[in-house]
Amino acid sequence: MTPHGDTASPVVLYVCADRAPGAPGAATQHAQTEGHAFARERGLTIAEVVTDMYGEPDPARRRGWRRVRQLVQTGHVTAVLVRWPSAIAPESAHELRHRETAWLHDHGVRVQYTWAPLSSRSGEAL
Repeated sequence: MTPHGDTASPVVLYVCADRAPGAPGAATQHAQTEGHAFARERGLTIAEVVTDMYGEPDPARRRGWRRVRQLVQTGHVTAVLVRWPSAIAPESAHELRHRETAWLHDHGVRVQYTWAPLSSRSGEAL
């Protein structure tokens, strides 16, 4: 985690951006770069970067999101960083996004959006 005396909070960076399998594309790379900058600016330590391909609306059916939940359940992270709400679930399935952010909140973990227009707002409110 963090060295003794360091106040950096461990977080997970969740990226669900690319629509095609294979090597990470520009969308994934941009989301990762943005997420790392967001964490650095706020003194957060990224414990793990978890990725999924974009397309499956239900986060519970994605391997990466299940890994995020596992990290939350074991108490390894204090927040989930994600670029924008649709990375968790698309607007057409917003109830799934609300289900997941509520679950995170119930486990004491917050969602923080790394995209500048959303980065000052809480994930649970969206």
